[in-house]
Amino acid sequence: MMFRRTVAALAAALAVAGAWAADEPVARPGSFADNPIVYFVVTDRFANGNPANDGSYGRTREPRPQDDIGTFHGGDLAGLTQKLREGWFRELGVNAIWITAPYEQMHGWVVGGSKEFKHYGYHGYFALDYTRLDANMGTPAELREFVATAHAQGIRVVFDVVMNHPGYGDIQSLSEYVTEPETDKKRGMLWKGYEAATLRDYHSWIDYNDPAWLQWWGPDWIRSGLRGYTEGGSDDLTKQLAYLPDFKTESPKAVGLPPFLKKKADTEAVELPDTTVRGYLVNWLSRWVREYGVDGFRADTVKHVEYASWTALKEASAKALADWKAANPKAAVDAAPFWMTGEDWGHDITRTRHYDIGFDNMINFDFQRRADARGAELDKLYAEYARALAAPATHNVLSYISSHDTKLFDRKTLYDGATALMLAPGGVQIYYGDETARPDGPAANGDPQQSTRSDMNWAGIDAALLSHWRKLGQFRARHVAVAKGRHWQIAAQPYTFARVHAEDRIVAAVGAAGRVTLAVGDVFPDGTRVRDAYGGTSATVAAGKVTLDADARGLVLLEALP
Repeated sequence: MMFRRTVAALAAALAVAGAWAADEPVARPGSFADNPIVYFVVTDRFANGNPANDGSYGRTREPRPQDDIGTFHGGDLAGLTQKLREGWFRELGVNAIWITAPYEQMHGWVVGGSKEFKHYGYHGYFALDYTRLDANMGTPAELREFVATAHAQGIRVVFDVVMNHPGYGDIQSLSEYVTEPETDKKRGMLWKGYEAATLRDYHSWIDYNDPAWLQWWGPDWIRSGLRGYTEGGSDDLTKQLAYLPDFKTESPKAVGLPPFLKKKADTEAVELPDTTVRGYLVNWLSRWVREYGVDGFRADTVKHVEYASWTALKEASAKALADWKAANPKAAVDAAPFWMTGEDWGHDITRTRHYDIGFDNMINFDFQRRADARGAELDKLYAEYARALAAPATHNVLSYISSHDTKLFDRKTLYDGATALMLAPGGVQIYYGDETARPDGPAANGDPQQSTRSDMNWAGIDAALLSHWRKLGQFRARHVAVAKGRHWQIAAQPYTFARVHAEDRIVAAVGAAGRVTLAVGDVFPDGTRVRDAYGGTSATVAAGKVTLDADARGLVLLEALP
């Protein structure tokens, strides 16, 4: 009797498993270049996986939230790995993680905003040494573990990189690598007692005319307003953004290592004979690809660096990744080439020359201002994007609703923002915390962007919103048609549209209520079994239509079943 009950239970289990397998949708994800779903995270603000590295280089936090906006908060590579293992990114359908530049930043702080906060390089834009990991981010072993864990889940790793400028000359780094004691009043460029500098008197401790500044990056490397250096220009290629030193990447002159790096005992930078500033930067950045298998770069301030430098970076990094994949064939996601997206402020979906000089993709600044579109306006937006980006278009973009450089999308309408973004033609970028309703942080007078980089709200996740993002993300990840398909509107009420690609097809409805009948005959032939990936129900197409019960959120995402 026990044997018969066991056999019956096993047969029932197998029947259920077979039915579940049969209900798996037909998935056609397409290539990463065609269908990128990129999660952008300010690593320091995401998850603290290794508290032992907090406070590296003597960095400290501030007790009041409004004073603490520019310090390092503890997020690191180990935290990213932890969340990978928990399935955070996989459940969102993400196929790439873009992290802020993890290489070593200036050790101390400079005055941020209108003398309001201590501004450290937690965001990766104040580089000190391109050849070393910043200790707050973690160790080389932790970086390897992060990349390997991401790759094992089919997720690429993209570094933010900067070739336009290094970081400022902060008091701490200058005292460590540049200045030499001279008198009891002054230590090179710093006056005695500089350790006591405050937001109000920071610059009074630094002699900006002292010749010791020549022992910093040196005039062959950068433009700056310092004595002995070339002044920044007024055009895009030579200006000093936010008073940051400007790399002379266009210079044909061979240079040696910057003077301060010659004194930095732990640098991995070495002298490269007959090498220009561009050559050094390309060498340093592509080393991360060759050593760790980094899959792509997001290039900062593209229009402020001449095209030849971006081409050189792409070529060197493409070779580096090919070499890494040849040496580590089982550790790569696939055989796809190195990928590069870029930030050119204001760039939209237009195919510009950027795509001919190394960029596979560009950040799309147009979508955020239009992401609250509804009905006819949303269809107009989708149709416009699909005309430009659907196959066989040779370029692609990353659209977003929130970013670290602009603003966060209205937290009261994140459901609608998520729907608009995740069903948009082209590629998409999810900004960390949009999926959880992460709130703005404190703002700073003169630097409002700091408020967009608040800590991830792990203790206050909006679970319903997260579920919404996950359903949309997983659906998009299965269907290249969403990203590169031909688009047309099927109905205005509820707003229903189709996307059809040579390999894939979907129908989506926004604003559906209760039991709905959708015309799908031009997409799915009669007899096709379809599933609503949002609500979970399935139906069979008859007379060119399908009838089902829409989820309470009003979203229907139809995909074919085998």
